[in-house]
Amino acid sequence: MKYTFTAVTLAGFAMAAGAQDFSLSIVAAGDPFSGTTMTLDVISDASAGTHMLGGGFALSIFENNSLINNITWQAASWSQFNTDDGYDAGSGDYNQVIFGQLVIPGVPPFDVPAPGSEIGGLIGSFVVELDRELNLFDQISFEFVAGSPFTLQVIDINTGESFESSQGNLALNGLYINIPAPSSLALLGLGGFAVGRRRR
Repeated sequence: MKYTFTAVTLAGFAMAAGAQDFSLSIVAAGDPFSGTTMTLDVISDASAGTHMLGGGFALSIFENNSLINNITWQAASWSQFNTDDGYDAGSGDYNQVIFGQLVIPGVPPFDVPAPGSEIGGLIGSFVVELDRELNLFDQISFEFVAGSPFTLQVIDINTGESFESSQGNLALNGLYINIPAPSSLALLGLGGFAVGRRRR
């Protein structure tokens, strides 16, 4: 089945010149249309630090949230302190989740971050249970809602310094899933054929 993914980005503004950049991104794990369950991984990124300390965020679902039966959150194995406010089927949103670990520089054994908590790694996954398999014309949009007091906090294990997204630029990269109409696919195919004919 043909489908398209589009990143949906909401960006915050820096509070000071030279502030660090932070981001969260939703990535579909595997083929989200292989059944009635899809897994959406949440990945971190930051321009400062070496490892994730923690944070929090919520998830809003637009476009056909009535197709969703349930959503569950699975924190990554490195995260030791987790709060999960759960899925609200009435609003179609997933309430805030909090994740984190304790790292105290210079105080063994707490001075070593857990494996897998490196920046750019997995924070956790949303497992979405659908009412049915997605069909042509179906569209679903998953967008982050920033957490409070910060969405992502990181630490540099070399210097012991920590950084928070509330003090820098924050990009929240959601996911828009769209299954185009067969006529759109046909037009794309004809367009490719026309371009191929022109080059000959």
